[in-house]
Amino acid sequence: MVHLVYCDNTGKSGERVIDRIIAGKKTMVVRGAAGRKIPHSRVNVGERLYFMEKGSAKVTATAVVSDVQNYQKLSENEIIELFSKNRNKLALTEKQELRWHKKFLVFVEFFEVELIDPPLAFEKEANMDD
Repeated sequence: MVHLVYCDNTGKSGERVIDRIIAGKKTMVVRGAAGRKIPHSRVNVGERLYFMEKGSAKVTATAVVSDVQNYQKLSENEIIELFSKNRNKLALTEKQELRWHKKFLVFVEFFEVELIDPPLAFEKEANMDD
């Protein structure tokens, strides 16, 4: 299966998130929700991620999933511990970390990041989950 990852326009130090991924400064993404929601338990090692910047219609990079951690019904302390443990890989701003501070979390680590040149055109459909 392939997975599309929407990246925020800015990350730490005002850098674009996609630039941090390409430079190898960010090697993990997180998805969180109050309940079990896609992609919880749907991402597997060896699958491919495709990255695009929010608001863009272009897929600009790809990578291979190297590790997946699915968590559910986390306590406040467990959430804090998981973000602390993965802080360097996630490379999130404080605001982004608070956004994903949820009871159900999926951490997806990746490697072998490659630029897609020319970028792939992408048109989001109405029935697609983010």
